[in-house]
Amino acid sequence: MSSTPPTTPPGGAPPPFPPYDSKTQWRIYREQQKAAWRAQRDAWKAQQHAWKAGISGVYGPRVPSVVGPIILIGVGVVALLLLTGHIDASAFWSWYGHWWPLLLIGAGLALLAEWALDLRRAVPVRRGGSFVGILILLALLGFGATKWNHAGPWFNHQGVEFGLNHEDLFNLLGLPEHDNDQPALSAAVPSKSDLEIDNPRGDVSITSGDGSTILVQAHQLAYADSDADARRIFDAEAAHLTVSGGRVTVKTASSSNGRVNLSITVPKTARVTVNSGKGDVTADGLEDGISVTASGDIHLNTIAGPVMARFSKDSHDFSAHDVRGDVTVDGNLNDFTASEIRGSVTQNGEIFGDVRVESTTGPIHLHTSVTDLEVAKLPGDLTMDSDDLNVDQAEGPVRVVTHSKDIDLSQIYGDTYAEDRDGTISIEPAGAYGVNATNSKGDVELTLPPNASAAVTVRTHNGDIVSDYSIPTSEGENKSASFRIGSGTSAIVLSADNGDVHIKRGPAFPPAPKAVSASPAAPASGRHLRMRKALPAQPVTQ
Repeated sequence: MSSTPPTTPPGGAPPPFPPYDSKTQWRIYREQQKAAWRAQRDAWKAQQHAWKAGISGVYGPRVPSVVGPIILIGVGVVALLLLTGHIDASAFWSWYGHWWPLLLIGAGLALLAEWALDLRRAVPVRRGGSFVGILILLALLGFGATKWNHAGPWFNHQGVEFGLNHEDLFNLLGLPEHDNDQPALSAAVPSKSDLEIDNPRGDVSITSGDGSTILVQAHQLAYADSDADARRIFDAEAAHLTVSGGRVTVKTASSSNGRVNLSITVPKTARVTVNSGKGDVTADGLEDGISVTASGDIHLNTIAGPVMARFSKDSHDFSAHDVRGDVTVDGNLNDFTASEIRGSVTQNGEIFGDVRVESTTGPIHLHTSVTDLEVAKLPGDLTMDSDDLNVDQAEGPVRVVTHSKDIDLSQIYGDTYAEDRDGTISIEPAGAYGVNATNSKGDVELTLPPNASAAVTVRTHNGDIVSDYSIPTSEGENKSASFRIGSGTSAIVLSADNGDVHIKRGPAFPPAPKAVSASPAAPASGRHLRMRKALPAQPVTQ
């Protein structure tokens, strides 16, 4: 029998197609379209759910960024240190005003690190950005601190104080002011005694006397509702004088509702140390130096011996005139003034106001976060503010490293090194001295005397070389030239990026000046001194 099924036509051919039914085909097509539309709708819903809930086949779960918690922890730690006194508030805001952009850089680097780690995940994740508001707030605080660093000293110079001082606070609270002159304290002390003055609140004024007696006069202030309360404050903050051999102490107690202004006459040869919490310190006529720690202005006049000054809080003025010894100042300053210094001058800290230095026989070293300045000797004068740095008549070597300032060094008797950006450099050596000047964004101008003798190397990028001397021509974006002036005794190297280099012929200068002796008389304040080319032996006018 044949094995072919009876439904199979002879020869094994497939059965014929059923007759075509258009209605059936249209129904099948509609069912396929509905299924495709439902699949597309479900895909849209899944995608919307993924964006809202952070869960889909493409994105993994939403993961919070660690940048926000790190910023909050950092802010909390800094706030705790400020409240506990481990960080000085004024010093911190001064620093933050300069360096707050580092916070944005650090946050950006942390986000890049997280992004690099997320690329290694099998399923990518979405990071939260809820900390952006915190960054904006910290950036605004940084802008405010920066503006205050520049504008705050100006307002202080105009006599405007923001915030309340001790007296204003009590006046605002309606507490009347009471004053009292404490009976004078006096004692005979050894001429070479060590005198320590400790006054937590109030001014200290020290003058020298001809004898061996110390005289203490205390003017007390109290803020209280009644005379009885004021008397209790006077008794608590009263000055005390103690003499123990060669050690002498003058001490007042701290009172939150009062202050004591001290006027002290001491033997000329006493070694004086002052600790002033809130108040100004002035001293005149001491012959064995002075050491001062204060949170107020310091003004010193006619001091023989070393001067040590430290500003513990905020920024205040410092002035010293006619000092026969080294002057060292640490801490943040508004104005810094020094004249007729027969010794070195060293300053370390921020300076928000003006700098004026005249006639020093020792080296000068000024160091801030913006400027590092060294001068071997200054028979002339030096001025500096937020925009300019000028040195007129100095003996080298002179070294200046700064930015965002115009540098003007004139009549320099010695080698000079200057480095700047976002400013101009102008140098006038007084003879055949070496010069090395580099400006990363700005012009360099060198004015040489007629007796100049140097081997000169000049380089510019995006600038021109202009010279009163014959130099090889150079074209292009990067220009350079090397040539000799005279016998080529000294080495001159000038470099400017995005700026020009000018080399000029200038006038002759007189020989290097001799040391100028300090004048015997001194003005009451040396805060603002007169600038001049030559320094005659006479008092410096205010």
